[in-house]
Amino acid sequence: MSFKRADKVADLIRAEISDILLRQINDPQVREITVTGVKVTDDLHQAKVFFVRMGENACGEETMKGLHRAVGFLRRELGKRLQLRYVPEINFIFDESFEYGDRIDRLLAEIKKDV
Repeated sequence: MSFKRADKVADLIRAEISDILLRQINDPQVREITVTGVKVTDDLHQAKVFFVRMGENACGEETMKGLHRAVGFLRRELGKRLQLRYVPEINFIFDESFEYGDRIDRLLAEIKKDV
Protein backbone atom coordinates (compact mmCIF):
# COMPACT_ATOMS: atom_id res chain seq x y z
CA MET A 1 0.00 0.00 0.00
CA SER A 2 1.53 3.28 -1.05
CA PHE A 3 0.67 6.72 0.27
CA LYS A 4 0.82 10.00 -1.55
CA ARG A 5 3.10 12.69 -0.19
CA ALA A 6 0.04 14.93 0.28
CA ASP A 7 -1.43 12.39 2.73
CA LYS A 8 1.75 12.33 4.80
CA VAL A 9 1.94 16.13 4.82
CA ALA A 10 -1.73 16.29 5.83
CA ASP A 11 -1.06 14.05 8.84
CA LEU A 12 1.89 16.21 9.88
CA ILE A 13 -0.15 19.40 9.52
CA ARG A 14 -3.01 17.93 11.58
CA ALA A 15 -0.68 17.00 14.42
CA GLU A 16 1.17 20.32 14.40
CA ILE A 17 -1.95 22.50 14.19
CA SER A 18 -3.51 20.54 17.05
CA ASP A 19 -0.39 21.11 19.14
CA ILE A 20 -0.21 24.82 18.28
CA LEU A 21 -3.90 25.36 19.10
CA LEU A 22 -3.49 23.55 22.41
CA ARG A 23 -0.25 25.15 23.59
CA GLN A 24 0.24 28.52 21.90
CA ILE A 25 -3.10 30.09 21.04
CA ASN A 26 -4.61 32.18 23.83
CA ASP A 27 -7.95 33.01 22.17
CA PRO A 28 -10.73 31.36 24.22
CA GLN A 29 -12.87 30.97 21.08
CA VAL A 30 -10.22 28.72 19.55
CA ARG A 31 -8.95 26.82 22.59
CA GLU A 32 -11.64 24.12 22.60
CA ILE A 33 -11.16 23.25 18.93
CA THR A 34 -10.31 19.70 17.94
CA VAL A 35 -8.80 19.14 14.50
CA THR A 36 -10.49 16.08 13.02
CA GLY A 37 -8.72 15.92 9.69
CA VAL A 38 -6.71 17.72 7.03
CA LYS A 39 -6.92 17.37 3.26
CA VAL A 40 -4.00 18.74 1.25
CA THR A 41 -3.99 19.23 -2.51
CA ASP A 42 -1.45 17.21 -4.49
CA ASP A 43 0.60 20.35 -5.19
CA LEU A 44 0.69 21.10 -1.41
CA HIS A 45 -0.57 24.66 -1.90
CA GLN A 46 -3.98 24.36 -0.18
CA ALA A 47 -4.96 22.64 3.07
CA LYS A 48 -8.52 22.16 4.27
CA VAL A 49 -8.50 21.77 8.04
CA PHE A 50 -11.63 20.12 9.42
CA PHE A 51 -12.51 20.84 13.03
CA VAL A 52 -15.18 20.53 15.72
CA ARG A 53 -15.70 22.45 18.89
CA MET A 54 -16.27 20.09 21.77
CA GLY A 55 -19.75 20.21 23.22
CA GLU A 56 -21.25 22.03 20.23
CA ASN A 57 -23.05 20.78 17.15
CA ALA A 58 -22.55 23.97 15.19
CA CYS A 59 -19.78 26.43 14.57
CA GLY A 60 -20.30 29.90 15.96
CA GLU A 61 -19.33 33.03 14.10
CA GLU A 62 -16.88 33.99 16.85
CA THR A 63 -15.06 30.67 16.50
CA MET A 64 -14.61 31.18 12.75
CA LYS A 65 -13.39 34.74 13.31
CA GLY A 66 -10.88 33.50 15.87
CA LEU A 67 -9.59 30.83 13.50
CA HIS A 68 -9.25 33.33 10.65
CA ARG A 69 -7.30 35.67 12.94
CA ALA A 70 -4.96 32.80 13.82
CA VAL A 71 -4.22 31.64 10.25
CA GLY A 72 -1.12 33.82 9.80
CA PHE A 73 0.34 32.70 13.12
CA LEU A 74 -0.44 29.05 12.32
CA ARG A 75 1.29 29.25 8.94
CA ARG A 76 4.38 30.87 10.49
CA GLU A 77 4.56 28.16 13.14
CA LEU A 78 4.06 25.40 10.57
CA GLY A 79 6.89 26.92 8.54
CA LYS A 80 9.18 26.69 11.56
CA ARG A 81 8.17 23.13 12.45
CA LEU A 82 7.86 21.42 9.06
CA GLN A 83 10.53 20.95 6.43
CA LEU A 84 8.45 22.22 3.51
CA ARG A 85 9.43 24.51 0.69
CA TYR A 86 5.96 26.06 0.72
CA VAL A 87 3.53 26.19 3.65
CA PRO A 88 -0.01 25.60 2.35
CA GLU A 89 -2.81 28.15 2.56
CA ILE A 90 -5.09 27.07 5.41
CA ASN A 91 -8.88 26.97 5.11
CA PHE A 92 -10.88 25.96 8.19
CA ILE A 93 -14.05 23.95 7.63
CA PHE A 94 -16.47 22.87 10.36
CA ASP A 95 -16.71 19.06 10.38
CA GLU A 96 -20.40 18.17 10.30
CA SER A 97 -19.78 14.41 10.41
CA PHE A 98 -19.70 14.47 14.22
CA GLU A 99 -23.18 15.98 14.34
CA TYR A 100 -24.37 13.32 11.90
CA GLY A 101 -22.81 10.54 14.01
CA ASP A 102 -24.39 11.95 17.16
CA ARG A 103 -27.79 11.95 15.47
CA ILE A 104 -27.35 8.29 14.46
CA ASP A 105 -26.37 7.39 18.04
CA ARG A 106 -29.51 9.07 19.37
CA LEU A 107 -31.69 7.27 16.83
CA LEU A 108 -30.14 3.91 17.70
CA ALA A 109 -30.66 4.56 21.41
CA GLU A 110 -34.30 5.45 20.74
CA ILE A 111 -34.79 2.22 18.75
CA LYS A 112 -33.17 0.22 21.53
CA LYS A 113 -35.64 1.69 24.06
CA ASP A 114 -38.59 0.70 21.88
CA VAL A 115 -37.45 -2.92 21.51
